[in-house]
Amino acid sequence: MTRRTTIVLLTALVALAAFATAVFLYQRHDRQQAAERAATQFDVMVREHSPVQGPANAPVTIVEFFDPACEACRAFHPYVKQILAAYPQDARLVIRYVPFHREPSVAGVQILEAARQQNRFEPVMDALMQSQPVWASHSNSATERAWEFARAAGLDLEQARAYVATGAVDKVLAQDVADLEAVGVRATPTFFVNGKPLPEPDPRVLLEMVKSEAERARKAP
Repeated sequence: MTRRTTIVLLTALVALAAFATAVFLYQRHDRQQAAERAATQFDVMVREHSPVQGPANAPVTIVEFFDPACEACRAFHPYVKQILAAYPQDARLVIRYVPFHREPSVAGVQILEAARQQNRFEPVMDALMQSQPVWASHSNSATERAWEFARAAGLDLEQARAYVATGAVDKVLAQDVADLEAVGVRATPTFFVNGKPLPEPDPRVLLEMVKSEAERARKAP
């Protein structure tokens, strides 16, 4: 290796290291901004119309900005269920809808909201997440299939479509979109635990945050 080649390689490595440092600092700054904004927007995160799983008076509130057509949301789904099962009295989940994938997302929200009216939210959610690759493919979505999967999970389709036709779901979506912009959500899933943003997309970190908040609540006078 010539001296010139060595210098070029070293220069490239220094540039790469500088770039990596800049990215890290930017992400840390971005997370800090998200935390500061979230601290002032907690009332915006939890709305009366939002689906809630877990006790209403639970000391730990997990807010998930969720897109039913999002692959990462599907990946997180079983872990979120496990966390709620591990802390049945300490944690509740509040779901806020994010229609980033447009038609499949909106169809998924319509189905979930109709299922909530029929007290079938959780089984229909499980069915949609399990079948998501079939009905929410980003290259070739087939949203009518989602309704069939929901029907198999116990949804009355006639009642569901009648409910969607009232426009109630449109109002929920409009409010959730306004709130996600206020909070500064840019991706799904985005989680907050008692107003604190999940610092990285890792279910283990989410579990640790819930555990920490639950233990802190138990120790409180």
